[in-house]
Formats: sequence, C-alpha cells, structure tokens
Amino acid sequence: MPAVGWGTGLVPCAREVREEAGPPFVWGSRTALLARPGTTGVARWLRGRAVLPFQEGEQGNSNTLELRLDAGLGAESYRLDVTAERALIEGGDAAGVFWGVQTLRQALPPAAFRRAGALTSLEVPPVRVQDAPRFGWRGLLLDVARHFMPKDGVLRILDLLAAHKLNVLHLHLTDDQGWRMEVQRYPRLTEVGGRRSRTRVGHRASPLWDERPHGGWYTKDDLREIVAYAADRHITVVPEIELPGHSQAAIAAYPELGSTGTEVEVWTDWGVSPHLLAPTDQVLRFYEHVLEEVLDVFPSPFIHIGGDETPKDQWRASAAAQARMAREGLEDEEALQAWLVRHFDRWLAERGRRMVGWDEILQGGTLAGDGLTPGAVVSSWRGYEGGIAAAEAGHDVVMCPEHELYLDRRQAPGDEEPVPLGYVASLRDVYEVRPVPERLAAAGLAGRVLGVQANMWTECAESSQRVDYQMFPRLAAVAEVAWAGPGHPYEDFAERLERAHLPRLDALGVEYRPATGPRPWQRRPGIPGRPLG
Repeated sequence: MPAVGWGTGLVPCAREVREEAGPPFVWGSRTALLARPGTTGVARWLRGRAVLPFQEGEQGNSNTLELRLDAGLGAESYRLDVTAERALIEGGDAAGVFWGVQTLRQALPPAAFRRAGALTSLEVPPVRVQDAPRFGWRGLLLDVARHFMPKDGVLRILDLLAAHKLNVLHLHLTDDQGWRMEVQRYPRLTEVGGRRSRTRVGHRASPLWDERPHGGWYTKDDLREIVAYAADRHITVVPEIELPGHSQAAIAAYPELGSTGTEVEVWTDWGVSPHLLAPTDQVLRFYEHVLEEVLDVFPSPFIHIGGDETPKDQWRASAAAQARMAREGLEDEEALQAWLVRHFDRWLAERGRRMVGWDEILQGGTLAGDGLTPGAVVSSWRGYEGGIAAAEAGHDVVMCPEHELYLDRRQAPGDEEPVPLGYVASLRDVYEVRPVPERLAAAGLAGRVLGVQANMWTECAESSQRVDYQMFPRLAAVAEVAWAGPGHPYEDFAERLERAHLPRLDALGVEYRPATGPRPWQRRPGIPGRPLG
C-alpha cells in the first residue's frame, strides 16, 4: 500500500524534508524492529500498535526499522533516514526518537492510525528528515472540573496529543463546579465536592437546566495511571489545584475553608464565584496537605495553582482577612492575594517544584522586593500583556491568549455553531497566533517564552464528542505553531490538513468540525451562548 507524500502530508510540518530517489522501504511482516540502548520505551510503544507488522530485530537484518540515540542532536530533536533497506530514527533523547516515530507514522496510510486492522505491507518513500521543536512547552489544558471526563477519555486525549507532537497536558482538576482528585487526608473533597446537584445548560444567562446530578473524580491510582500513560508518550501532566478563587467545591466540602464560614453547595452555575478561601493558617496548612498528595502523584516540575478571577468582596468583609492584612503589613486585598500566592510559590520551590499561575499572580506587587521566586511561571491568558510583564521581570511564560487559543470559543460566525461563546477563533486565527511578541523578541527575551498552550474549558462541552468538536482541527493548528513555530503559510497548512490529516483524524475517531460547518448532529439549536463581536 503506498504512503502519503512526505513534504505534503506532515502535520505539524518538519524543519527540513529532503525526498530522495530510489525504491521505497517496504514495511511488512519481514521488517525487524531494532531498538538500541535508550530507546526501549519507544519500541514498547511501537509494539503496541497492533496495526503495524514487524518482527524483533537483530544486527544484520536486511529490512530494519532501527531506533537509536545520537548525543549530537538536541532535546526532542530527531533525524529520520529512510532507504530501501532501512528506516533509521535517531533522536537527541528518547523523546526525539518518539517524535521521529510519529513522523514516520504520518508517511503511512491513514489506516495506520487505527487501533487494529490488516495492513500487511506498506511502502515508505525514501527521505531524510531533520527536525526539532520550536518550543519546549506544547500544551493543552483539559478542564475536567466543569464537566468530568472519565479516565479512558483522558487517555484517549493523550494519544491525540502524542500524534500531534504535543508534550504537556495541563489537567484542570478543581473549580467551583467540582473537585476531581482524590485526597486521602480530606475525603469530603470528592465525596461532597466531586458532584453537583444540577448543571446550567448553555451560557450562564441561559434559562435551561439539566436536573441530573453531575459528578465524578479520579482516584490517586487513576491519576498515577494517567501520568504513566502520558510518560510513555513523552507528555508531562501538569496538575492544577485552584486557589484562592474558583474554590467553591472545596468550601462546600469543608465550610471552614471559606471566608464567610457559612455552608455553600458545589456551584451549579458558570462564571466567577464570589467565594474565596480564607487567608488563615488553617487554610494554608490544609492546602499544603493537599499539595503534598499532589506532589506524590505528579512528578511534573510544574504545579499550577490558578490564582485567577478572585473578586475581593468577601475579604473586604472578613475580620480574618483584615487581621491578616494588618499582621503582614499589606496595604489592600490585592496585596493579600499576592501574599498568599507567594506562600505557595515558596512552598513549592522548597520542594524542587515550580509554581505556575494565571497572569493575575503578577498583581499586588509580587514582582517587587520579596516577590515571586525566579522559577515561578506565568500562564498569559488575558492577551499577551501579562506574559510580556512577566518576561521583563525575569519569569518564564506560557502563552495562551484567550481570543486565539481558548478552544471553547466559537469557530465561525453565524447561528449554526453550537453554544457560540466569545469572539470567533477560526482555524486561521489559531494558526496565525504569534507566541513571542515583538517587544520580547526585540529585547532579547524570546527565550522566556517556554511555549504555547490551547485551553479547552468545558462549561458548554459536556461530552467527549463536544470536546472533539471544539478542539479539532484547531488543535492541529496549535501543534504546528508549537512545533514548527509561527510564520508558515496558512494555505499550505490548510491543504495538508484537508488532504492528509483529516483522514487520520477520521481513522482515530475524532468528531472534528468540518471546514464547511458543523454536521447536523454537532449543532445545539435552542441552547443560548454568548457570542461577542
């Protein structure tokens, strides 16, 4: 079976592709897999692709798929050399070898992306590919707090990230509407905080309700499985435990955490809850205990603490908050939030981890004097300004501007988009994002931009089918910007996507949005959204 052409089929595109003359490499039952030291994990992953035939290899085989390391290549870089006798993948590390395998996989027919099938013989045209990623952080935020996604759905998302050379899954585990991680010391976080009585259907102005209870959470063993599954695909799982806002589910479970001390329910609505954690020693110890269990499950060097959207009315009315401000010499409630964020920044740094927070963590003077630790990272979501300020202050940045990279936003104008939210973020809009602002590049601070991330919020995405529709094919555009960098012609990407990559998504079972608009069953007539612009 012939393969897709090299330069016209790769998504994301590669840095250098040189097609060679000569007969193809024939991948069939005689093909031997030869894994050199340091590549056995990649070989194990490849053996799990039941659709691809090969046998175990030894030196001297005349038809070989060989994996090996090359110390001369950089991290995550790879070189792919295909001749009639051999397909050789060399990587600067095991991750580079793995990404090289993903490139080789894209030279095969779309059926190679199925979980099983009958591909008995495949022809791979001779080629030499030299490739390396533009950014080290190539991420997706998956919000499992607003609508819970069962474990198998998360594992499927990890497979889709791997196929696109994305290497970070930012797992949004807690919010006002649900707490999704088992914490053995505090079981009520999931027993109470892990479910809500009903759910608003559509935008928060909608009059519609789903009266069924909604819930679910991951045990620590579930999360360890997710982490291990991701590691086999060279993906880091970054957990997010929100504080001091977006914490109503935790306060519902333990009312003493709240600033009012009153009982509340897990929030059934969308938007920004007024309920904030109290800035007391008791609450600090509680969340330190939570984070101890988080660190035990997640080996990621990065731990996200949220820090966004914190209306301060409850703190203004709270004797405990005002006493804390007086005791610490804080001038206002913004400084109080900065103090709280600093506490967990330092707590994590003392344990060898790096705190990540939304760009609100820059507020309240944390960049002056005894501010954030040097390792603190800013997720710049309200445009680029927060990322610019953070980089100029010496902090690393992940760019995820909401107007381009929030995948819950509508993909086109018109009435057919399901639950249209926000401004239009079309496939072209996403593809033409520029993660490094000119101001940072001119100042020599481009290296402060760790990378780029798309955020999939799920208030109005209640199922895997809806998540697929919102993410794809836009996530393929994110992957190309993150791997190859911005500035490539959109028309070329759109052609590769339509001709070569959408058939792969079909084989993977992805319910993406067609370029012509949503299919009839992808629409949601009668459910109000909030379109802007």
